[in-house]
Amino acid sequence: MCLAVPGRITAVHEGDRADVDMLGARREVSLRLVPEAREGDYVLVHAGFGIQVIDEREAAETIRLLQEMDELLDDELPAPKGAA
Repeated sequence: MCLAVPGRITAVHEGDRADVDMLGARREVSLRLVPEAREGDYVLVHAGFGIQVIDEREAAETIRLLQEMDELLDDELPAPKGAA
């Protein structure tokens, strides 16, 4: 399964690189596939590349769904051995 995570561009650098905040984690990603992306835009990031510019509403909805998936996994995974 491939997963792209939405992030907000916090800074754009020379050479098609940008700092992106994804769920609180800051990563440097390539904007080579989305040269129209600018600081403040939201992009879907996969494997270190921005692959699509999305609007803030779509980013928020995707983040909400990712958080729901995380909560579902936490509920379904067994507790580690020795955990109370």
